[in-house]
Amino acid sequence: MSWFPLLSAAALLFSLAAAAAPHRQRGAKSPEPVAAPSYASREDAQALARTIAAAQGLDPDWVQRALAQARFQASVTRLVMPPPAGIAKNWAAYRARMVDAARAAEGLRFWQAHERWLNQAESRWGVPPEMVVAIVGVETYYGRIRGGFRVLDALATLSLDFPSGRSDRSGFYRDELAAFLSWCHAEQRDPTSVKGSYAGAIGLPQFMPSSIRRYAIDGDGDGHIDLEYNPADVISSVARYFAEFGWERGLPTHYGVQVPADTSARATLLAPDIQPSFSAQRMSELGAVLDEAGRAHAGPLALVELQNGDAAPSYVAGTRNFWVVTRYNWSSYYAMAVIDLAREIKRLRPPPPPSSASTPLQ
Repeated sequence: MSWFPLLSAAALLFSLAAAAAPHRQRGAKSPEPVAAPSYASREDAQALARTIAAAQGLDPDWVQRALAQARFQASVTRLVMPPPAGIAKNWAAYRARMVDAARAAEGLRFWQAHERWLNQAESRWGVPPEMVVAIVGVETYYGRIRGGFRVLDALATLSLDFPSGRSDRSGFYRDELAAFLSWCHAEQRDPTSVKGSYAGAIGLPQFMPSSIRRYAIDGDGDGHIDLEYNPADVISSVARYFAEFGWERGLPTHYGVQVPADTSARATLLAPDIQPSFSAQRMSELGAVLDEAGRAHAGPLALVELQNGDAAPSYVAGTRNFWVVTRYNWSSYYAMAVIDLAREIKRLRPPPPPSSASTPLQ
């Protein structure tokens, strides 16, 4: 998945406002009316149905009937376009929208309501509860913003009528359409009943269909994977997703850093983008000043730049775990928003009660 593994509500907000890019629909308009053009009589849709059926081992008639119910959505072709050129990114503005008191308070309630599943996920995959909770908060505001498009319509539109004016991603969406139909068949779901984002992302964590097939998990053992309404499945799936991309238990996501004054050295550090590529010693040799914990870090680091419009950029030294968060949505701004929201939610959590163990006799 070479664009976003998850096309999220947060990603859409970032790309459209860019005042501030899978997961992650505030800017999305309402879906097209039901009377939108049907794909039932289009030969290319019928050919795609045959291809999907053969590739996924599905009944060709079932796939044909499903795709015949898809309808072209003009708003989807507009929303998938990139933001206008020349709009400066602004981390401070983006953070203010994503990391606020109301969202953090809702995150705390989500944590308290589903603590059992969060603890089990941390025990199994090593992902802290606050990180899982923050993902759900940034993606869909704990289910408030799931997207109102029929996923079948969105994926069919982007598979068969991908708009010109940007790099052609129709192949990606055909694969997602195939994964979606395969999942619906396995779960005995009506493909027309599933709602999601303009790009086909589904449920509280906004998983694309291929991510559901690869990473989603039946968290409570009821025999189904439900990312729309089952918190056990949502929590387990997000934690597993992080683990599959290499989340390291107990590793911080980033450290504080002062960038080198020398522009050439700074460019060298920024060249790999968010891919951890430099040891703490090498960063120091290039003039970066890490905080105490960063200087003691044994693994590779990345210098992450967060632009602030006309103001000076912000910088952090990202670890492997920072890079893992960006696998959910390939944006350092998104990753930092998730991390900061996680920190705020954890800060609100009451401290554990003191140990009730009695003092041993002397």
